[in-house]
Amino acid sequence: MRFRSLKFVLPAFLVVGTAVTFGVAAGGSDNSKATVPTTENAYVSQVAPTKPHATQTWLSVCPATCEGATASERRAFVRFTVAGVPAGARDVRLSLDLYSARTTDTGVRVHKVNGTWSATSLTWKNQPAFGDIVGSRDGFTASQVGSIDVSGAFTGNGSYSFALTAAKGAQGVFQSSRASADQAPRLSVSWTDPAAPTTGALPFDMPATPALRGSEKKVYAHYFTPYPASLDNQEPNKDYYTRNYLAPAGESGKHVAYGGLLRDRPVPRPPLGGDWQLQDMQREIRDATAAGIDGFTVDVLSTTSAHWTRFKTLIKAAETTDPGFSIVPMPDMTSLRDATPAGLAASMAEISASKSVRRLADGRVVISPFKAEQQTPQWWAEFATVMDKTYKTKVALVPVFLNFSANADKYASVSYGFSSWGNRSPNRQGSIQSDIAKAHSLGKIWMQPVAVQDERPNQGIYDEANNTENLRTSWDNTINGGADWVQLTTWNDYSEGTQFAPSVNSGHTWVDISDYYLVRFKTGAWPRITRDTVYLTHRVQFASAKPTASTQTKLMTPRSGTNAPRDTVEVLSFLTAPATVNATIGGGKQPYQAAAGVQAKLFPLAIGTNSASIVRNGGTVATVTSPNAVKKDFAAQDLGYRGASSGRPGAG
Repeated sequence: MRFRSLKFVLPAFLVVGTAVTFGVAAGGSDNSKATVPTTENAYVSQVAPTKPHATQTWLSVCPATCEGATASERRAFVRFTVAGVPAGARDVRLSLDLYSARTTDTGVRVHKVNGTWSATSLTWKNQPAFGDIVGSRDGFTASQVGSIDVSGAFTGNGSYSFALTAAKGAQGVFQSSRASADQAPRLSVSWTDPAAPTTGALPFDMPATPALRGSEKKVYAHYFTPYPASLDNQEPNKDYYTRNYLAPAGESGKHVAYGGLLRDRPVPRPPLGGDWQLQDMQREIRDATAAGIDGFTVDVLSTTSAHWTRFKTLIKAAETTDPGFSIVPMPDMTSLRDATPAGLAASMAEISASKSVRRLADGRVVISPFKAEQQTPQWWAEFATVMDKTYKTKVALVPVFLNFSANADKYASVSYGFSSWGNRSPNRQGSIQSDIAKAHSLGKIWMQPVAVQDERPNQGIYDEANNTENLRTSWDNTINGGADWVQLTTWNDYSEGTQFAPSVNSGHTWVDISDYYLVRFKTGAWPRITRDTVYLTHRVQFASAKPTASTQTKLMTPRSGTNAPRDTVEVLSFLTAPATVNATIGGGKQPYQAAAGVQAKLFPLAIGTNSASIVRNGGTVATVTSPNAVKKDFAAQDLGYRGASSGRPGAG
C-alpha cells in the first residue's frame, strides 16, 4: 500500500540543406552516420530593416545594445532537411560544428521558427515568427570550431528551421555557408539501426525497439514529478539534492529526525544551458526507451503547481524525443481528493491534446487514477461524461487501487482495466495471479505493479525485499498469470526508495535485471544469454544496527506482514555455460560452482567490500566489485539495497 506525503548550445540544426540520404558508417548498420552541409542561412538587422544579407560570408547575432547608441539587433536564421534516419532508430545523436569568426561573449539562444522564409528575400521587416527556445550557449573561441550536442531536439526526418538571437554581451559572428567549406556550419548525425540488437551492458541482446513496441503487452514506469534529474541545475556537490534532501540538516533541519529525506538520488550531471528541465526529461525518456519501456505513467499531484508544469514538460520531452513513447496520466487522488469531475476533466483534456498521451486503437485516451477508490464509480462516470460531451475525448479508465479486491466489482462498469499499487516483499506476491484472473473474469485488462524494494525514512517503515527476490518473484508471477500491462513502481520515487531509474547507489542494476523479464513478458520467449554477467546486491549496514548520530530519533522498522529482515549479499549470475564464481564477501573468499542460466547465491552480510568474478577454463570472463562498502558505524540508517553489475563497471 502506498502513502504520499552542457552546457547546451546551438542546436545541430544550424546545418541546413536539401534532403540528404544518410549512409552507413564503417562498422555495420548498428552505427550509422552522416554529415549534412548547410545551404540555407542568413541574418537580419534591425538597423537595415529592408536589406537582405544572403550574400554575406557570416551569420551575425547581437542584442539590441550591441551597436551602442545606434541600438540595433541582429538575428540569424537557419534551415536544413534531414532524411534517411530509419523509423525507430535508437540513440540518435546530433552534433553541430560552428566556426567562430571572432571571439564573442554573446549568449546565443535558439528558437523554433513557426513561419516560412527564404534567405534571398529575408529581412528584418519580413522575418517569420519564432517561438520556444530549444537550446543555448554562452561564449565561443575565435577561429575555432565549437561542437554542440543537440540530440534532444531530434524528432525525426523532415525540415527544421531555427532563429538565433543574442541574449547578452558583444556581437557574435559565425561563418556562413558562403565561407570556405571547412568553416561552414555542419551537422553530424549518428544513430543505432532499429534492427540492431542492444549489446554490451546486458547478459543478452536486447531486441530492437520496434519489435518490443509491436507487442500488445505494455510496460510503463511510474514517473514521480517531485524528483526530476535535477531540481536547480547546480553542480552536483552543491545542488538541491545534496544540500537539502540527502543531508540530514537540509531544508532548515526538517529531516533531521530521520537522517535526511532521501538515501539515493538520480545520476548527477553538470549544469546545462538552455531549457535544462526539458533536456533532463528527454534524457530520461531515452534511458527508459533503451530499457524497453513503452512509456511513463505520470503521477499528477497537482493541476496548477510546479508539478503540473513538470508534467507538461515531460509531455513535450516525449513529443520532441520519441513520438512512440507514451504518457499515461495518473491523477493522484490522495492529493486531488477535492477535485470535481469537471475540474479534473478540464486538466486531463488539456494534456490529452498531445499525440504522446496514450490512446487505444479506438482513440480512447487512457487515464489511470492512483487510489481511484477515493472517488465513487459514479464520480468517475461523470468525469468520463464531461470528457466526452464537453471535450470530445473518450476515456479508457484504468484505476489503480490500494485495495483491489474490495473495489473490483463496484468499479467494473466504469473501467477499461484494473491495477493495484501492490506490495514490495516476496511473501506478499502470492495474490498476483488471482488478481489477474479476477480482472479478466470481469472483462478487464490488468496492469501489474512490479517493484524492487521500498524504503521510507520519513515514514519510518521499509519492506524486506530479500535482495532481488521481490523483483524476480513479481515478474515471474506477472508472466505466469498472463498480465496485459506492467507498471514498474517506480521510475523515480526516491522518497520511497523504489526507483528503477539509473541512480548513484545502484546505477542501472535494477532496470537491467528487469529487462530480462521484460523481454520474456513482451515476446513470449526468454532471451538467450550471450554474455556472462554477474550482479551484486546488498545493504551497507545490518538491519538491526543503530546510527551513530544521536540526532536521528526516528528509525525504520519492517512494515507489518513483510518478510523478516535479513542481512545477505546476493550474487546473481547470468551464465552462458557452467563456471566458477569467486565471491569475496567482506574480504572473505567464497568460491562456488554456478550453473548455466540464471542463479542467485546468498552469503551472510559482512563488514567490508564485496566482489565476484566468473572464471571458466582458467580465464576470468566477468568481474564486479561493489562500490558500496558495508560499515559497522554510520551516521544515518539506510536499509535500501544497493546494486552493481559486471556489465557496467563503475556504475552503482
